[in-house]
Amino acid sequence: MPKTPSHKLFNLIKSLSGSEKRYFKLLVSGNKSEQSSKYIQLFDAIDGQDVFDDEALRIQIYADEPILSRKYSELKAYLYDLILKSLQGYDEKSSIDFKLKSMLLSVRVLFKRSHYDDCLDMLPKIKKIAYKHESFSHVLEVLKWERQVAYDRMDIKYLNDHLERFDKEENDCLAKLKNLSTYQHIFFRLLIHIRKNAVLRNEEQKDKLDLIMQHQLLADISHASSHRSKVTFLRIHALYNYSIHDYQKFYQLSKRCVELIESNATLQREDMSVSISALSNYIVSCGILGNEKELEVNLHKMSQLKPVNLSDKLTIYKQVLGTKLRLFINRGDFDEGLKLLERHFLERQEFKRNAFERGAFYFQYFYIYFGIGDYDKALGYLNQWLNLPRSIERQDLQSLARVLNLIIHFEMENSILLDNLLRSTYRFLKQRNRMYKLEKSVLNFIKDSNKAMNAKERTATFVALKDHFETLAKDPTENVLLQYFNFIAWADSKIQKESFAKAVKRHYDSGS
Repeated sequence: MPKTPSHKLFNLIKSLSGSEKRYFKLLVSGNKSEQSSKYIQLFDAIDGQDVFDDEALRIQIYADEPILSRKYSELKAYLYDLILKSLQGYDEKSSIDFKLKSMLLSVRVLFKRSHYDDCLDMLPKIKKIAYKHESFSHVLEVLKWERQVAYDRMDIKYLNDHLERFDKEENDCLAKLKNLSTYQHIFFRLLIHIRKNAVLRNEEQKDKLDLIMQHQLLADISHASSHRSKVTFLRIHALYNYSIHDYQKFYQLSKRCVELIESNATLQREDMSVSISALSNYIVSCGILGNEKELEVNLHKMSQLKPVNLSDKLTIYKQVLGTKLRLFINRGDFDEGLKLLERHFLERQEFKRNAFERGAFYFQYFYIYFGIGDYDKALGYLNQWLNLPRSIERQDLQSLARVLNLIIHFEMENSILLDNLLRSTYRFLKQRNRMYKLEKSVLNFIKDSNKAMNAKERTATFVALKDHFETLAKDPTENVLLQYFNFIAWADSKIQKESFAKAVKRHYDSGS
């Protein structure tokens, strides 16, 4: 048996839910052999480790018993395969795809033994379930077996009576599969483009989005031939309107998408990830438009979703956490945000270590600590954000990170560092297709901040900066960056000689 890298086994066991672990142990403990107890022992030993330690495992399993390296490797490889087989059995209980595949395998078993009537009894049941779940590929399998059974029995009458139906159903299923596949392709093209450019910097980028949206299938939802296609149609249009900053349409389409998903509970349960994503967009749209009551209702709905697997559980946790942190940030309630953050640092140990090592979370960690005035910790998370491996995802937010880097060093009065940071930030931003006016104004302010000024002159500088920010807020393109960080409140806190948190709260309470 080929070796299984130990880290794969460790990661697989750590990804299992509690019910999946119980299912595995029940399956293995049913076999009373000495080897099965070794599997359980190794499983428990790995599950008990916080950090993978292969040598400690070897000692724990074999103690002082002399053991060949190959035997230990084979034990790990067999355990890995055994867990996968266990998960297949576990998923068969909850996944309609596994259920349909199992039923079709039963048809194959019956067919090989010439139990044709039994096959014909099962096939309509399988087809009914497949249609209910829009599993058109399985409908095609059923049609194949219907033909095959009739052919083997030489039932010419059956073939004659049903041949037209076979052809019509098959073409209909193929068309629906192609229809859904096309919508999914468009969705991912759009997603890739938007992830690369979280903020539209020029008309060329918008033209690329518009070109994607010119596909004839996007003209009207009536072109979507299945429930899943209709959901994907709405997700595409919601995503597009978000990217061009038409937030009212983004809200309307996101709400409509959630309503459509919830209208079919069967399919909603089958693909929880789509439901989570659509509800998340709806929550974001409520936040942007200030519909906080509606946001709170849907945030509660999100927290009550029953995850099918650990991946769904992680996604729900991330969405709820991210939304709550955004609410505290927007309200200027950074002390409550810090309490949530500290709970999160304990809770996140349940998930993979790198699950939260992303720009969006480092940004929120930075923002909370910046808001309470703990600039050392804020800078630490900002540096982690800046040091993330370069990728094509959300490249424009990397620009925001560099602008915030200047602001936090300004707050820390690191005047010596600022000069070098200013030059490197300018070079980075200049390499982009377009530098925002807001970015230029921050760079110019930092450049001028080293000049000798008295208190009155410095206040006047902040007044001018705030006025400029407020002008930019009326420009939909420039306003996008102002939605990520409250630059206006930051400038106002300097004018009013108050904390950033107090300024944010005052702006929030006044609705400005």
